[in-house]
Amino acid sequence: MQNGCDVLIGIDSGTSVIKAVAFDLAGGQIASASVRNSYKTGLDGSATQSLGQTWRDCVSALRGLSEKVDRLAERTAALSVTAQGDGTWLVGKGNEAVGEAWLWLDARAAPTVRRLAAGPQNRARFEATGTGLNTCQQGAQIAHMDRHHTGLLDQAEVALHCKDWLYLNLTGVRATDPSEASFTFGDFRSRSYSDAAIEALGLGHRRSLLPEIVDGTEVTHGLSARAAAETGLLAGTPVSLGYVDMVMTALGAGIRTSRTNAACSTIGSTGVHMRAKAAGEVELNAEGTGYVIALPIPGIVTQVQTNMAATLNIDWILQLAGDLMADAGREIPHSELVARIEGWLKASKPGALLYHPYISEAGERGPFVNADARAGFIGLSMRHRFADLLRAVVEGLGMATRDCYAAMGALPQELRLTGGAARSGALRSVISAAIGAPVRISSREEAGAAGAAMMAAVAIGAYPDMDSCIDAWVTPLLGAAEAPDRALSYHYTTLFPAYAGARHALSPVWDQLAEIPGPAEDGPVLTTHEDAALSAQGEAQ
Repeated sequence: MQNGCDVLIGIDSGTSVIKAVAFDLAGGQIASASVRNSYKTGLDGSATQSLGQTWRDCVSALRGLSEKVDRLAERTAALSVTAQGDGTWLVGKGNEAVGEAWLWLDARAAPTVRRLAAGPQNRARFEATGTGLNTCQQGAQIAHMDRHHTGLLDQAEVALHCKDWLYLNLTGVRATDPSEASFTFGDFRSRSYSDAAIEALGLGHRRSLLPEIVDGTEVTHGLSARAAAETGLLAGTPVSLGYVDMVMTALGAGIRTSRTNAACSTIGSTGVHMRAKAAGEVELNAEGTGYVIALPIPGIVTQVQTNMAATLNIDWILQLAGDLMADAGREIPHSELVARIEGWLKASKPGALLYHPYISEAGERGPFVNADARAGFIGLSMRHRFADLLRAVVEGLGMATRDCYAAMGALPQELRLTGGAARSGALRSVISAAIGAPVRISSREEAGAAGAAMMAAVAIGAYPDMDSCIDAWVTPLLGAAEAPDRALSYHYTTLFPAYAGARHALSPVWDQLAEIPGPAEDGPVLTTHEDAALSAQGEAQ
């Protein structure tokens, strides 16, 4: 680390927004800049994103940051990159993109997931990776491509994830990190590729697509001359390859403090529910669902269950309200609808309805995997009004959080909460009551970018290890614990068996609905991914 270099940059390329955030070496946030993402969806379940545009947007975010931080290039000690997880970003000759990236939202691999999940080798794959097979994952997507889009794989030289693609553009190095490598094709205990996992996916003949595994707390590569010219940073600046965004966010939000493991939920566009523990303490469930994802701390992993959609459900119901008002001749901004949430919740009674928050067209992946799962209300009558529907949607997020933690063992005794929804007192109250535990939030504004920057800080020797960095960057920012409302918690505890029983009973109905052909429509639809409903209060996934 050179004298005068007092800035660390964390890049966080989410599904909605690419952010570049500057921190000082003690973890204080200096400035941030962001660029909106866009992706395309199709009626075939596809969700794709341009690799070239993603890099250009990253460059724009870094350029924007340099406009806010004086002498950013000369002051930058290192930068690190994290990004949205899963998905498949294929790269061929000359490090050029092969087609567009398949995102984690892409549902085309559903039939391949069903075939592989029913196969005799799937349990061995799960025992190695600790991760249930679903349509989001690169392993399932490449297995699907291997049967139905062989031309794409034949052109490709390496299969990357989003952060890996940005790292390639920053450094010229093809690599992935231990977190995504192990939960997709590897073993979470050794943090290396697993023959059993690769063979279970039927991809032994495609093994050459798998890149080198690099731990960004130990190894950095210099910013390339080409990337320096594009970004305005200095060639040779150390670049750290971060872990996948969900664990970077959890790290920055307090999933581990004072060398103690904890639980952490990110309630953003998706819901990510995580418990940190020693790798040897992981108990894999009989259903074969969830993830086990390494943390950048030796021997420590996160056990994870993830909801495909969290505040996307709130986006949906607010949009319904907005559309109806617009049809009546009154346009109401989305931010104003968000501001009304608290009032609507006060005007409704807890537990009046059940809502399963499976609004994503890709179904659900936690704590069960069903690409055909869909959202729905149970218990509607003529007396119910919009406020009751909205409350049911919010309570559905609380029930989904409880459902996920119940699949990982005993409910947590305390929960660290992050994501846009964490800024809503009403939603925090619902989640706290749903799991029956106090919640604690961090004042950290950009937890994902901070987690990545923490890896860079350790890599360049600013801290001797990650726990020392956590002591400085994370622990001081945690707020006081907010205890659950006892009466509300008791009510949700009695309601939860009905919630869980209904989602089990609905599974054959979802299967039947999926077999009914829809209207014949052609062509992809260009969609700009909206922020989570509460992102107006400061966060996008």
